[in-house]
Amino acid sequence: MTTTSKSAENTTIAVRTSSADYDVEIGAGLLALVGERVDALLAGGIAAGKQRAFVVTSPEIDRLWGEQLAAGFPAPLTKLMVPAGEEHKRLATVERLAEELAGHGADRDSILIAFGGGVIGDMTGFVAAMYMRGIRYVGVPTTLLAQVDSSLGGKTGVNLAAGKNLVGAFHHPLAVYADTTTLETLPAAELRAGLQESVKAGIIRDRALFDFLESESAAVLGGDRAALTQVVAASVRVKADVVNADERELGVRMILNLGHTLGHAIEAATGYKQLLHGEAVAWGMIAAVGIAAKRGTVSAAEAERMERVIRAYGPMHGFIADAGELVALTAKDKKNRSGARSFVLPVGIGDAVVVKDVSEAELMEAAVGMVAEARVIA
Repeated sequence: MTTTSKSAENTTIAVRTSSADYDVEIGAGLLALVGERVDALLAGGIAAGKQRAFVVTSPEIDRLWGEQLAAGFPAPLTKLMVPAGEEHKRLATVERLAEELAGHGADRDSILIAFGGGVIGDMTGFVAAMYMRGIRYVGVPTTLLAQVDSSLGGKTGVNLAAGKNLVGAFHHPLAVYADTTTLETLPAAELRAGLQESVKAGIIRDRALFDFLESESAAVLGGDRAALTQVVAASVRVKADVVNADERELGVRMILNLGHTLGHAIEAATGYKQLLHGEAVAWGMIAAVGIAAKRGTVSAAEAERMERVIRAYGPMHGFIADAGELVALTAKDKKNRSGARSFVLPVGIGDAVVVKDVSEAELMEAAVGMVAEARVIA
């Protein structure tokens, strides 16, 4: 069971797995406190000059929030820059970052700070897993997508041309600090795309979260700080519960991939250039809901509600892709086992299952309809 604690302003959610225990702290104004938090985790090693912290970030995030983060550390930070964009989430970037760490004298006692969105977090975690066979890192996610999903759970990695996140490692952070203030500078499209992961969390595990997203969409989409903080905390709690139960994605953790099988296929087919991750996942969720409705695993009324809420956190953005290519790409999904596709289907609001019998014909029908609508929008 996930442990949650609250201070006057912040919420802390515990992640407790067989290989790692750490906390996710959520609240406004956390950036200035990250330095003292990290130094405390390292028993004062940074302040004493025994350990060094390296920040991996993008120029955009550094310009907006870098000074606030750095001001809280007891010693100067070395910054390693990665350009924004999914196209940089590749092994070549990981090698460059590792070379820079070596050039700066990073050792086994150094710590990385993943300061940015999901791409930064995934790559920083992977670098931490690989460098000197494993060093520590801390997540400081600045996008909604990263705060509610990718910053916790220990899944790190990069993309190949063949598909998304096909090279990676399980490597948990020491802690995650989600400062909701950083969401105020997110472009509207980034906020909406990230919220699709929260919609997903509601569909698969938390009916109350889904109901809140449905009834309070105006406040959430309007950037209301209290509403967003509630959404972030509830979404993190869902993921922490699932990760605590299934750290290595051998069973129930696969439900976190609702919408991701076709979503990742869309991203790969379009070269990661036409849609944001959450936008692609939204299309994938609509397809999954459609398949579930046709199978009768969800009622028509619940399927309609799910699709309406997914679209409410849009608008859906168009893309150009071939339906046959999308279906072919699902065969390369990293969740597949022994040649069988693993596919997540909702069985009600707040519940989902992993099935291995979704046929190519079902996928093709869903992909054809999705591609046709997306092409009209595009």
